[in-house]
Amino acid sequence: MSDALSTNSTVVIVGASLAGLRAAEEIRHEGHTGPVIVVGDEHHAPYDRPPLSKQLLAGVWDVERIRHHAPDKLDGLGISLRLGRRVTSLDVGARTVTIEDGNRIEYDGLVVATGAAARPLPGSERMAKVHTLRTLDDCLGIRADLEVAGTGARVVVIGAGFIGSEVAATCRGLGAEVTLLEALPTPLGRVLGDRMGEACAQLHRDNGVTLRTGVFVAGLTTASTGNHGDTVQVHLSDETSVVADVVVVGIGVVPAVGWLEGSGLTLDNGVVCDETLFAADRVVAAGDVARWPHPATGELVRVEHWTNAAEGGAASARNLLAGSAAAEPYGPVPFFWSDQYGVKIQMLGLPGPDDEVVVVEESSEDHRLVALYRRGDRLQAALAFSRPRQLMSYRSLLSEGASFDDAMEVARA
Repeated sequence: MSDALSTNSTVVIVGASLAGLRAAEEIRHEGHTGPVIVVGDEHHAPYDRPPLSKQLLAGVWDVERIRHHAPDKLDGLGISLRLGRRVTSLDVGARTVTIEDGNRIEYDGLVVATGAAARPLPGSERMAKVHTLRTLDDCLGIRADLEVAGTGARVVVIGAGFIGSEVAATCRGLGAEVTLLEALPTPLGRVLGDRMGEACAQLHRDNGVTLRTGVFVAGLTTASTGNHGDTVQVHLSDETSVVADVVVVGIGVVPAVGWLEGSGLTLDNGVVCDETLFAADRVVAAGDVARWPHPATGELVRVEHWTNAAEGGAASARNLLAGSAAAEPYGPVPFFWSDQYGVKIQMLGLPGPDDEVVVVEESSEDHRLVALYRRGDRLQAALAFSRPRQLMSYRSLLSEGASFDDAMEVARA
């Protein structure tokens, strides 16, 4: 068990992400006066990621609009922001992190907030016109290729998860001819279940996207034919192919933990923490990279949503300052949203593919619905399409661990 950090101690935050920035803000909010050093491998000041697949990709927002803080407000936090520097290792015993140039930074407390990296399609990493989407530079690269291709660009999106679906919706809104490829029988089936996954599939179809499910990408090749210059041939497992001017790969992410190999931290689909987000003595983790036992269920979870990064960054900072002996369990009600074709998809809780799904409100004409997820006799999650007020009526129930019967009473009210 560790004691509280002294107010003049040095805190190092690895990851200039939302989770890292919220941790720095909370440290100052708690009255900590010692050095706070934030190290990030990107050259950009901390920015918001959700607009990368929506407003920024569409060109309706500029880069400055996605910054978390204007430069003067960022300076007001009194942090040392070290950008464009990749951390390569952690020594828990010596309480140091090593930068790729060999320099070491000593810490009294450490926040690991390195997030996750987009999973590439093997063999496509250096192909022109083939992109993943995780960073600001990724977004600007896709946007540049779309502009070169012009109106009616042929876009292939590989993976119909939330990022892939948002990219498909944004590109379709720009007038592109979009083909969305998904290996599963239904988009988001592993997250939302097949019934709600089919609702998402219909949303794509109703907006003119060609959705092909149950197909795998066998490979990509480049061809110099067509009216758009070089194109990419996307070869599929059913021996067909699709021609693309731009390809976006959205097949998930991998927690950014490579720099922690050999550190002594437990690495298993992220940094494994206790329920207070401590991963080791004076080391906490937050955001996409953290995997911890949720107090409500005891199950290890890793949550890749914006709200978890924000809330987890702040919670990890408070616990780090308080010390592990006084730390409080981190038990949020997970919340995420996705904007597609003018429909706001929102989810509370942690649904599973085997949960029973009960639709309590539905209007197929305008893609509005509310669905509840049942596991045993408990409410596990709630999903809404363009029904934010109705969805939020279930938040307190999920926080309290309410029964499914209680949730149905709310639905009938």
